[in-house]
Amino acid sequence: QVQLVESGGGLVQAGGSLRLSCAASGRSFSSYTMGWMRQAPGKERELVAAISWRNGVRLHYVDSVKGRFTISRDNAKNTVYLQMISLKPEDTAVYYCAAARTATIGPLADFGSWGQGTQVTVSS
Repeated sequence: QVQLVESGGGLVQAGGSLRLSCAASGRSFSSYTMGWMRQAPGKERELVAAISWRNGVRLHYVDSVKGRFTISRDNAKNTVYLQMISLKPEDTAVYYCAAARTATIGPLADFGSWGQGTQVTVSS
């Protein structure tokens, strides 16, 4: 099991940027597929971005963030990042870091370890 702690959320104006970080503790961080999820009030949780590593780097982004969000990982630091630029009010949500014990990026249900979440609020 891996423990995850997110940081970097906050309040930003539309068009601004934020970088979220997720520090992981536990063994074999590099073997996990890592993802960032978000949940806005009244909406279902969605997989925003994910990165797998074991079979070569694979990336996934939900269409609404392509070109604006970048997921990356530093296996030496056991950390995964989500760089967000050109933020929009509709990006407002609680963002969660999650880990899946899979070699490839799959559905939300694959992600069995979650952080506590960090609030991102984008004002118009």
